[in-house]
Amino acid sequence: MRKQYDLELDELNTLLIKMAATVEQAVSDAMTALKNRDKDLAISVSDNDRDVDRMERQIEDMCLMLLLKQQPVAGDLRFISAALKIITDLERIGDHAQDICEISLTMDDKPLSVTTDLITRMFEESTAMIKMAVDAFITKDEDLATQCINHDDVVDDLFVQVREKLIHKLQNGQDDPEESVDLLQIAKYLERVGDHAQNIGEWVVFSLTGHHKDYLGVETFGV
Repeated sequence: MRKQYDLELDELNTLLIKMAATVEQAVSDAMTALKNRDKDLAISVSDNDRDVDRMERQIEDMCLMLLLKQQPVAGDLRFISAALKIITDLERIGDHAQDICEISLTMDDKPLSVTTDLITRMFEESTAMIKMAVDAFITKDEDLATQCINHDDVVDDLFVQVREKLIHKLQNGQDDPEESVDLLQIAKYLERVGDHAQNIGEWVVFSLTGHHKDYLGVETFGV
């Protein structure tokens, strides 16, 4: 019985890693589609979001079945509970990648008039957070999970810089206002990607320690 249980836990772990990799690629492709004005790639990201939704349902069903059949305790219970939370954040990250591509599809084919250096950095830093969170989950590395949580400040700071820069350009009539609004919305979606990656890091900490640190640093205890 324990051997079968361990196999099911391993399968759950593998599926969650696969879902995380799919979402990470979606964010990367969304960035490429925006920079290269690649409408075909943007459409592909939107279409592939259905695969992320399917994986979420599959993993959720597996978690619920493990809870009902095996009645896990201690570390196993924390792992399964954390997995249920993590897939929700991964699904939302996938949605935001799709949101970015949908905005990109409504924009003109011409090269962007506003420099996207800061937004590109937001893509890079938020994607790095996803990788840190998932690697922490795979390797059971609490320090890496904490590093991911703290890294959200970097993404938040970049968002503030993007917002201030775009508002300044709008006020001075320097650029296409519609394009600036679109880029600001994209930056906001990336800021939310960072938030969801931070959530994943927090759930990794919970799965390893049994307590959960919120964004204020207050510890709440679980199982």
